[in-house]
Amino acid sequence: MAPQTNSNNSIAFVSKTQHYLKVKKPLLERQRRARMNKCLDTLKTLVAEFQGDDAILRMDKAEMLEAALVFMRKQVVKQQAPVSPLPMDSFKNGYMNAVSEISRVMACTPAMSVDVGKTVMTHLGVEFQRMLQADQAQTSVQSAAPRPLSPASSGYHSDNEDSESAASPKPAQETMWRPW
Repeated sequence: MAPQTNSNNSIAFVSKTQHYLKVKKPLLERQRRARMNKCLDTLKTLVAEFQGDDAILRMDKAEMLEAALVFMRKQVVKQQAPVSPLPMDSFKNGYMNAVSEISRVMACTPAMSVDVGKTVMTHLGVEFQRMLQADQAQTSVQSAAPRPLSPASSGYHSDNEDSESAASPKPAQETMWRPW
């Protein structure tokens, strides 16, 4: 018990609980509020920096918290949104789909000459390789050198079944069926 003087100048003893309630609790509450205000000011500054808008600096605490929540939700939505492919990647995918469809149609056409089919697919492969090389040169991305094309190669996935075979030629005894 802590001594305490009352109005009669007599000393009265106060329990630890009463001392805590009277002195410590308000002090701890002020410290807690000071910490919260400091964190709110930091949050306010960060959101203003990321949004590029100083309007949040003039808001009261509740409005600022609401604005911060809206901002964070927008950021989460941005992160969850699927990343759209680059225009060139989209074009490459479309080109490959078109080449596959051409190959399928030529294979299903009974009067299609093998030489014509081979010429068309080789031409499409050469153009695709040129397109890839131009894209690599434009973006200045260093990647593995494209493998040289033979006259029989169209440069497509059907010419090499896995990435290992792209680096080394296939053995001569292994022949691959082609629709043309």
